[in-house]
Amino acid sequence: MMKITQKGEKARELFLEGYTCAQSVAGAFAEEMGMPIDTVLRIAMPFGGGMGRLREVCGTFSGMVLVVGQLYGDNIPKSPNKAQVYSIVQKLAERFKAEYGTIICHELLGELEARDTDPLKPSERTDGYYQKRPCAGVCAAAASILENYLSEI
Repeated sequence: MMKITQKGEKARELFLEGYTCAQSVAGAFAEEMGMPIDTVLRIAMPFGGGMGRLREVCGTFSGMVLVVGQLYGDNIPKSPNKAQVYSIVQKLAERFKAEYGTIICHELLGELEARDTDPLKPSERTDGYYQKRPCAGVCAAAASILENYLSEI
């Protein structure tokens, strides 16, 4: 089990406040991105639940990618920087998969996903929700993976 970093704890706290998984991870890095946290939270919101609750790419991983884009991306159409950014994303995916085996939301949730009845309605955040779902821990781990990686480059 990985050691949770300061950013990991911040991401867990944001998730437990009720933010989506993507908001929680990206929000933990708002200061580093030089963006107001309210802006980061708005931009990241639709990536929660595996992209709008489609349960595809895990929102925590999407949150990581948003941070990478702000820190290392640019706005040059034929940017020579694309390969570096893609490399960072792929290395982060390797680390995430080493911890969880996948970056896919429905694979992380397993049988819990089958119990969701309305794909448009977010699950109610009850004590039972937090006890059954791995999401708070995944938020903490994803932000920790990203924080550790950023400290290495």
